[in-house]
Amino acid sequence: MIDSYISYIRDVRRYSPRTQALYREALEGFRSFVADAPQDDIIGNLIPSRLREYEGHLIETGLKPRTVHLQMSALSGFCGWLIKEGKLKSNPVKVVKRPRMEKRLPEYCTQKALDEYLEESAPAAGEDQLRILLSAPSGSKVAVELYRRRLRRLIVLILYTTGIRRAELMGLTIGSIDPIRGTLRVRGKGDKMREIPLVSSTNQEISLYLQAAESMAGTERHSEDPLLITEKGKPLYPEYIERTVKEELGAAQIPGKKSPHVLRHSLATALLDQGADLEAIKEMLGHANLAATEVYTHNSVERLKAQYINAHPRAKHEERHD
Repeated sequence: MIDSYISYIRDVRRYSPRTQALYREALEGFRSFVADAPQDDIIGNLIPSRLREYEGHLIETGLKPRTVHLQMSALSGFCGWLIKEGKLKSNPVKVVKRPRMEKRLPEYCTQKALDEYLEESAPAAGEDQLRILLSAPSGSKVAVELYRRRLRRLIVLILYTTGIRRAELMGLTIGSIDPIRGTLRVRGKGDKMREIPLVSSTNQEISLYLQAAESMAGTERHSEDPLLITEKGKPLYPEYIERTVKEELGAAQIPGKKSPHVLRHSLATALLDQGADLEAIKEMLGHANLAATEVYTHNSVERLKAQYINAHPRAKHEERHD
């Protein structure tokens, strides 16, 4: 039964391999928990009382509320599928109260810090460096190093200027780019397609990169080929992207957490600060609902609050009398 559900979220819902693994772990955990119950089949134990016991068990093992929420969400999704299959009449998880989670504001890099990084790394993406790369012997240390610098900067640039997810970046092909219209077609969660406008400088940089990538690959590349490839001509993989972002932003001495998702948060926060419409940001990020996008408004409110406290005369007056 669990195998059938995992096949469903993989083939129909198009969930990522990581989500599939997390859901399987959650369902196997529940099945193990009810193994000694009088009714030992998993469906027979999908009742509110048993689910409350399981939630309590998860909390007692020391899991954080956010992790418990994920476990229960996996069970809820499983129940929803069982209802569609006619094996369950209603979703019992929905009547089980979840533990309170502490709200966390999205971490982000400041626009100033990222602009400084892009300005300092710009020479690596220029035409002069491209000419040197193309004239260097194929596979030489010079060519590989110049390509590597260009690729790493482009990874950060695309993530920051488009706000796409790591998995979406890996899924881009050469055909995803429309250089004439200056747009990027992205396949997001649930296999949904969306179109994102490209900043003209990003569009131009991708065009130069494609020349470098074809030289590194040593063969003509086609629209169905991956947009970004490693120094060895292979498609990008999660660890490569994570390491690149961490090292590039770390070398630029940008503080705080460094990850592809932080760059996504950084774009959303910057757009909101510049007055972009919340609905437009939602569409660009590929959020399923507006609530997921509204979390970025809290960052702006917190910054406004800090500025208010630092600048307001009454706040300064109160500090003097503390």
